[in-house]
Amino acid sequence: MGKDKRRYFGTDGIRGKANAGVMTVETAVEIGRAVGSVFTSRHERPRVLIGKDTRRSGYLFEMALVSGACSVGAEPYVMGPLPTPGIAFLTKGMRADVGVVISASHNSFEDNGIKLFGPDGYKLPDEVELQIERFIDDQKAVDAAIKVGADIGRAYRIDDARGRYLTYLKTTFPNDLTLDGMKIALDCANGAAYRIAPTVLEELGAEVVTRGVSPNGLNINDGCGAMHPRKLAALVLQTGADLGIALDGDADRLIMVDEAGQQVDGDQILALTATRMKRDNQLAQNTLVVTVMSNYGLEMAMASQGISLVRTQVGDRYVVEAMRKGSYNLGGEQSGHIVHLDHSTTGDGTLAALRVLAIMQREQRPLSDLARVMQPAPQTLINVRVSAKPELSTMPDVTQAIADAESALAGKGRVLVRYSGTE
Repeated sequence: MGKDKRRYFGTDGIRGKANAGVMTVETAVEIGRAVGSVFTSRHERPRVLIGKDTRRSGYLFEMALVSGACSVGAEPYVMGPLPTPGIAFLTKGMRADVGVVISASHNSFEDNGIKLFGPDGYKLPDEVELQIERFIDDQKAVDAAIKVGADIGRAYRIDDARGRYLTYLKTTFPNDLTLDGMKIALDCANGAAYRIAPTVLEELGAEVVTRGVSPNGLNINDGCGAMHPRKLAALVLQTGADLGIALDGDADRLIMVDEAGQQVDGDQILALTATRMKRDNQLAQNTLVVTVMSNYGLEMAMASQGISLVRTQVGDRYVVEAMRKGSYNLGGEQSGHIVHLDHSTTGDGTLAALRVLAIMQREQRPLSDLARVMQPAPQTLINVRVSAKPELSTMPDVTQAIADAESALAGKGRVLVRYSGTE
């Protein structure tokens, strides 16, 4: 079964319109059964951690996943709203067999999705996702896995999940630094970090002014968060904040705003972070891992700093795979997925923000000054909705248009045409 034959999983788990298409209650029950059966356990029963963001439909899929896992004898542990990287952290820390995230990340509330993390805290490799799909499609295997009587699993709720993750985040900030005297504008996208991110910053000493911290199940990513930084920029200017921090719905991506209200995207965050890490001899192999979507200006900036780039296909899971394979420790995407592999197994917006704040405090320089290490090159992104996804190489008009554009650029720019893996 190749990638193009998949029924459920895309580049970042399963995602779609909530309670329709692939994202139904039935699918969630099937996934619950599959993860409770496919993963071998270090415990008497497979242990499944389940967390979510703040979408209304999260309740729907949370209960369905619990039911599916219990039906095959697994023990689901429900954590409630928690950032995706927090769920990955706790999956490893609590020695669970699998972590399940119910979220559609930066999408609007109508959508939802399911992402899976293995016992090591990393997103599942393609072959394991395919194994899960094969189990779902094998009715004999499903029937054999169903338990009855005392073999049915029992569900638990973890009341201190948020506190465990919050405490860990603070340990990633240098002990000899604080955020005393710093004023931060924070936009949590009415999402999973709406309690955690403000608390972390305040406990480290910052004065925090917030927006996007009143989720109602329908307003996640609605004109707020990392996808809509303009309103955060206005808040920075209005309040005289030193900078702005914008997270998305599941808090795995970060976009920042400097003191002048100018956006600092994922490429710029990576550039300034990599530059400081290299200076401190902390950047593994003096290499930064990025995707084919990264700005050409990042390539030029890193070359001037003596930092090499490794490129991957789009998706933070592929960034992480390349980082692990090459023993690199910093990577990410222009969209704001920033991966500090020394501290996390996946993109973590709050953690990435803390690393930037530490650099600001260490160097006593404003964000605008630090971000000047990279001058973004002109870049245009055009989204075109399609009804099907045939291989681009099978469409002569498209391949010719790409070749013509590359010829016109004459090596001074790049052209990238790709299908979205999540839409």
